[in-house]
Amino acid sequence: MPEKKKLGRPTDNPKGTSIHVRLDEECRITLEKYCQQKNVTKMEATRRGIKKLKEDLN
Repeated sequence: MPEKKKLGRPTDNPKGTSIHVRLDEECRITLEKYCQQKNVTKMEATRRGIKKLKEDLN
């Protein structure tokens, strides 16, 4: 019997890796302020930060 696919929204960029991060108070406040100003989720803000780190590698 063929495997059934999971239901959900299709995406071109699946996000299959999860992480757990512990932040100090200063980082938590900075993250929350950024999210409010840019109207993004904490994970989207985190992805943006990681992309900036990638730029620094080049």
